[in-house]
Amino acid sequence: MDTSNKYFSELLQTTHIVPPATGSSHINVSKPERIASAVGGTLLTYYGLKKPNLIGLILAAAGGAMLYRSATGYCAVNKAIGRDTGENEDISVEITRTVTVNKPRSEVYQFWRQLENLPTFMEHLESVRQLGPKRSQWSARIPGGIGTINWDADIVQEVPDELIAWQSLPAADIDNAGEVRFSDDAAGKETIVQVTISYRPPAGSMGGMAAKLLNPMLKKMVEKDIRRFKRLLETGEVTFEPSATL
Repeated sequence: MDTSNKYFSELLQTTHIVPPATGSSHINVSKPERIASAVGGTLLTYYGLKKPNLIGLILAAAGGAMLYRSATGYCAVNKAIGRDTGENEDISVEITRTVTVNKPRSEVYQFWRQLENLPTFMEHLESVRQLGPKRSQWSARIPGGIGTINWDADIVQEVPDELIAWQSLPAADIDNAGEVRFSDDAAGKETIVQVTISYRPPAGSMGGMAAKLLNPMLKKMVEKDIRRFKRLLETGEVTFEPSATL
């Protein structure tokens, strides 16, 4: 292996980033309880829909809540009272992409560190607003243009000109984390930027189906974002595809 290939291989060895499991990505209902919720929710919904009055609406709404509890494995009441009977596993998805930018490392780092610059090349981002030295508020578009999701995040690790790592705070619409590493290329003339994004889809079968649909889209999205980042830094210009939304 030559020196440049060895350098590139070492660069790709990063720490696995796992966002905290909060909100709907955290399973806090056991399997027996989920089965009971499915049965009870089905019965309540059935009988509620048969009664065209207020009581029927209340029964149907309660049934729907129980069906949601069964499908996701998440219960807001359990969360509120500190009860957790679920068996959680790591369902996080991690995406890593790398690009070489023909600019000095300090300049590339400083542009990314100004988090409010991110929507200029990350098409899915509606806005990023700095709330303090480490904390920021993010808003992103949902596929299909049906709305936005929001979360606050903290920078949890930072090495000037080398590394920025962040993770979402509890109660995020989607739990997520990420890091960006900045290194000189073998010749010391360009900057290698490695971006790793990790997120947790909502828990349960609903989240599993959503993840299967979104994962390929997210991988392409991250790849397009860092290509736009390269063009923006090198040429000062960036273009977006009209049909792309996330």
